[in-house]
Amino acid sequence: MAGSHSGEDLHVRTLQGVFRRAGITQQILGCGADGAPLDALTAARLARDGERPGPVRHMCSGQHASMLLLCRMNNWQFEEYWRPDHPVQRLYAATVARAFDTTPEMLIFSTDACGVPTFAFPLYEVARAFAMLADPGAILATDARAGLAPALIRIRDAMVACPEMVGGTRERLDSSVMKAAPGRVISKGGAEGLRGFALLPGEGRAAASGVALKIEDGGGFDRAVSAASVETLRQVGALDAAALRALHRYHRPVALDPRGEPVAEAVAEFELVPVGELL
Repeated sequence: MAGSHSGEDLHVRTLQGVFRRAGITQQILGCGADGAPLDALTAARLARDGERPGPVRHMCSGQHASMLLLCRMNNWQFEEYWRPDHPVQRLYAATVARAFDTTPEMLIFSTDACGVPTFAFPLYEVARAFAMLADPGAILATDARAGLAPALIRIRDAMVACPEMVGGTRERLDSSVMKAAPGRVISKGGAEGLRGFALLPGEGRAAASGVALKIEDGGGFDRAVSAASVETLRQVGALDAAALRALHRYHRPVALDPRGEPVAEAVAEFELVPVGELL
C-alpha cells in the first residue's frame, strides 16, 4: 500500500488476499489499468496468453486498496471513492496535511494518473517528510505530527522488510536501492521524475535525514532520475562500494544501438552543497 508495484504475480496474490480477507471485490478498484503491468516479463506473458491486465495489476492498486479498506472499516460507500469530496479522500487530505504540518485548506491538489487527488509541495518539504519517515520516534511529543509516529514506524518497517513490494523483483530502482543498502535507505519514486529517500539512523551513521529530487522535464525512460538518484546517494554517503557496484546499471545507464552494442552512458555530473549555502 506504500509502494508503486510492478504488477507481478506476487503483488497480485498479496492484494487478492487482502481483498478476500476484507470481503471486498477487486472489481471496484478505480485506478484503471493504463500502463499495467510495469514489469515487462509479466506484460509479455499476459500478452502471449491473451490476458488483458486488470486494475489489480496497476502500480497504484495497493494504495487504492488502502482506501477501500478504510471505506470498509468506516462503513463508507465504495462508489466513487476517488472523488475529492468522498470521506476517504477527505481523510487522506487531512492526514497528508498533518504530516506536512499544514491544513487541508492550504493543500494544492490535482488529480493523479490513477484518478485520485494528489498534492504539491516544495522539494525541501518532501525531503523533510522523508526524514520524518526515517525516524518517526524522533518527532517531539509537542509536535502536532507526533500522533502519526506509530503508523509511520509500521510503514517504514514494512518497506524495509519487503522492498520487492515497494517496486518489484526486476529492474526497479526503489527495490534495488533498498536491497543494496538494507536497513539504511528507503527509496520511493513518483511520477514525472520525482524521488524521495529516507536515510535511516543507525550504528556509525548520522541522524535520520531525507533527500528529494525532481527531474525538471519529467522521467522519460528513467535514465536521468536513476543516474541522479544513485549519484545523490553516493555523495551523501548512503552507499558503500558494494552497494554502488550493485547499482551500477542505474548509476551509469548504458544506451544501446539497434544491434545491441553499447554506444553511450548517462553520467550525472553535479556536486551537492548544503542547503544553507544556497540561502
